[in-house]
Amino acid sequence: MEEGRYETIIVSRQSSVTTVTLNRPEKRNAANSAMWAELGRAFDEVSESPTDRVLVLRGAGGAFCSGADLTGSASDAHPLDNMHQVHRVALTLHQLPKPSIALVDGDAVGAGCNLALGCDMVFATPRSRFAEIFVRRALSVDFGGSWLLPRLVGLHRAKQLCLTGALISAHEAAEIGLINEVVDGADIDSKVYSLAEDLVAGPQVAQALIKQLLNAGSDSSMAEALDAESVAQSVNLLSPDAREARAAFVEKRSPRYGRR
Repeated sequence: MEEGRYETIIVSRQSSVTTVTLNRPEKRNAANSAMWAELGRAFDEVSESPTDRVLVLRGAGGAFCSGADLTGSASDAHPLDNMHQVHRVALTLHQLPKPSIALVDGDAVGAGCNLALGCDMVFATPRSRFAEIFVRRALSVDFGGSWLLPRLVGLHRAKQLCLTGALISAHEAAEIGLINEVVDGADIDSKVYSLAEDLVAGPQVAQALIKQLLNAGSDSSMAEALDAESVAQSVNLLSPDAREARAAFVEKRSPRYGRR
């Protein structure tokens, strides 16, 4: 089912998988202020909905996202206010309590690159390319790139990508750990949506807590991580999902989370 309440994105839902498609193909899905606002609203809806279990993010018309639209009319707002609006979207995606998957078919550059990397997993077709192109526009990295990149590829590789603005292939992105996998264009929808369906069938509370632990882990000491794991595991052990998992193990069947 598709929803027509947006101008720059398409939101569709099927079997608890919500697909958000960036839909400005004439601009290679460059994000203007309207798209940032609509992405923020869509991510909020997915976060709060009890029936939305997995987010898939993709682009229309042969590109993922060419970054922020720098050709629009100048805003009267202070640049800092504009960046706060954009970065609220990045933080909402990062803190989404449900799994998110970027399906990249085409270029993902600048803020569009970091929009993809902000998802929990990234799958790309062989023709896709990635770039932290900011420096080529006399800009510094944004949309969370300064936080994401060192964690994904290490500090030295992150500096190389950001200081040169180099455009790299999907295969190179996979080799350096920037993305999960390169999948043939004919197969990528099947790959991503099959994975999404597997995630839908999983335990939602545990998934949310796993995301929190992993996102915070690199900024925590071992002792802090263990404390966080203890709290999370206590929540899990008292949940209906854990009872269902134990019952399924004893009865030698697949668990049926959310259907008890």
